[in-house]
Amino acid sequence: MKIEVVTLFPEMITGALRFGVVGRALTRGGLAVGTEDPRDHTDDAHRTVDDRPYGGGPGMVLKPEPMLAAIRAAHARLPAGSPRICLSAQGERFTQEVARELGGLPGMLLVAGRYEGLDERIIELGVDRELSVGDYVLSGGELPALTVIDAVARLLPGVLGDERSSGEDSFAQGLLDWPHYTRPEVFEGRPVPPVLLSGNHADIARWRLGEALARTWRRRPDLLLSRRVSPEAQRLLNEFLAAEAARRADRGSKT
Repeated sequence: MKIEVVTLFPEMITGALRFGVVGRALTRGGLAVGTEDPRDHTDDAHRTVDDRPYGGGPGMVLKPEPMLAAIRAAHARLPAGSPRICLSAQGERFTQEVARELGGLPGMLLVAGRYEGLDERIIELGVDRELSVGDYVLSGGELPALTVIDAVARLLPGVLGDERSSGEDSFAQGLLDWPHYTRPEVFEGRPVPPVLLSGNHADIARWRLGEALARTWRRRPDLLLSRRVSPEAQRLLNEFLAAEAARRADRGSKT
């Protein structure tokens, strides 16, 4: 997969991508990431990329000339079918489903904004899609761009050591992940759940599904309300909810 990032701070992108599974993917050639600096598309001594907003107000706005020139130069290096994506607080929410969608593409262009934002004509002329990594505001789009790259790259074939890992991640099946354990078997008085030591793969799979359902219900119930679950998952969820109701009733009787 080929990714290009339009950014005023190319070192933020190239420096962060040297580590972990994404770094290995770059080394092995399964992923290629380039950058384009809008400052390289200016013609004044100060390499100006921003200006005051029309209508007044605080901050500065990124100018359309250098930004669009950078977008067009970077996009020309990408294979056909590569979307131009701007990281923006106004964009659609970036989810695991979107990551899987992007992972099936030959490439993508990511635009990292700065300051008060981009001149709207940049969006109109040079962007196909806007994505938001969350309901908060950051100083620029570089960290969201890195988030998208990492989430997409780990879904590419050969990036992870075990291809099953991405299929068992949180959100991969619409649920949060189950608890994980490794050696030692007992740590500071806390043992590993016995079912994980049983060697019974069917029981382990049921336990993991039950724990994922319980964790999702406690922490992100909206994920369950927005999806249909299998009959087995519904049965496990009903057992969990019944146990939770019994615990609450028991606590209430003791107060």
